[in-house]
Amino acid sequence: MKKQENVCETQVLVLPFPVQGHVNPMLQFSKRLVSKGLEVTLLTFTGNKPLAVQDGPVKLEPISDDLEADNLLVESPDAYLERFKAVVTLRLPQIIAKLGMSKSNHSVSCLIYDSVIPWALDIAKQQGLHGAAFFTQSCAVNTIFYNVHEGLLKVPLAAQSSFSIVGLPLLEEYDLPTFVYDIGAYPALTHLSVNQFLNFRKADWVLVNTFTSLEEEVLSWMGSLRSIKTIGPTIPSKYLDKRLEDDKDYGIHLFKPEIDICNNWLNSKETGSVVYVSFGSLAALGEEQMKDLALGLKGSNSYFLWVVRETEKKKLPANFLEESSEKGLVVSWSPQLEVLAHKAVGCFMTHCGWNSTLEALSLGVPMVAVPQFSDQTTNAKLVADVWQVGIRARMDDKGIITKEEIERCIREIMGGDKSKAIKWNSDKWKKLAVQAVNEGGSSDKNIDEFVAQLRCK
Repeated sequence: MKKQENVCETQVLVLPFPVQGHVNPMLQFSKRLVSKGLEVTLLTFTGNKPLAVQDGPVKLEPISDDLEADNLLVESPDAYLERFKAVVTLRLPQIIAKLGMSKSNHSVSCLIYDSVIPWALDIAKQQGLHGAAFFTQSCAVNTIFYNVHEGLLKVPLAAQSSFSIVGLPLLEEYDLPTFVYDIGAYPALTHLSVNQFLNFRKADWVLVNTFTSLEEEVLSWMGSLRSIKTIGPTIPSKYLDKRLEDDKDYGIHLFKPEIDICNNWLNSKETGSVVYVSFGSLAALGEEQMKDLALGLKGSNSYFLWVVRETEKKKLPANFLEESSEKGLVVSWSPQLEVLAHKAVGCFMTHCGWNSTLEALSLGVPMVAVPQFSDQTTNAKLVADVWQVGIRARMDDKGIITKEEIERCIREIMGGDKSKAIKWNSDKWKKLAVQAVNEGGSSDKNIDEFVAQLRCK
């Protein structure tokens, strides 16, 4: 990766919330900053399931070696969040002092912190640093949480058929994030999401992982509240503008991807013939849902590559692997970007986490949205009805997406009446994503402005 020729005089610290969907975009943004001539240190965490960030242009600094990994965040979020705050509050000033002493001419000037930990801004200010809030989710989702924080959208939700929020399409209850429509299920995570806006007007910068043309209307409304900078999509340069050398992967893996197995299998398939199925590192489907998904994939008569983590494989129907071996490949983890970029993949069945959604948009891959949790429901609404790059699978009265619904969605997106329009829209957004990060694009300009303003400060 080539840096600009000017001498680096500015060092920034980057503090992500330590789960994959937050670390990846902030790590990728860090690489962009390095390419602009800044010195960047990413604060990392390790625990029972360490986030193994690979060596690269971004310097790594461990902030804790005993913080539990993201499974505790789901099982006991209150305990996790309390421990996380305590560790960061203790260690962050020590690290700032250490880095300042080691290179006095490159003293730390700014903390880029994950927006879900607004208290990090207070630490930055106490240490004499500027602070930049980094929002890892879509602007649409951020806006919904802002409306909840400001009391513009009352929770628990009133009994009504739809909800009107400025800058967004008309939303039904189940288009809202699960932390909003099911507020009692995860109170700690609801609190975490809503409180991103406690002090966002006090941050020196607000950075959002999206691109202007993708969310123009809602960005315009959010921009009326305070200045914000779109800096996404935060996808490795290989899959976008190709301006950063050796930027082929995020550099972080929770599990070891089965690269050769996936590539060899995909290479034997025709262009656009494969359905790629992955629900990320946290989703755990119930046995009934797992059965219907398996039978739906089998009944669709399409080739499929399905990521099923080792802990989830016991939920597969008996003899499924043997009976579907001619059409399907099941792996425990995959190199997602490589798979999505492969010519054989014609459809991505995804939970619609924001990172996965941006990846599919940036690579022009149509989606079958199967949202489970958090912001995925809102992203699925946008995928199907606003950007029109996919189909949203619908649950039955028991909350199950049936095998018949799985079959219907796959057949529709792979060759149904809507498939051509969806593919055309997917290609359109792919071009606009590349344009945003390429030289002179909206995100590239915003990153340049951020770097220039940081140097001036």
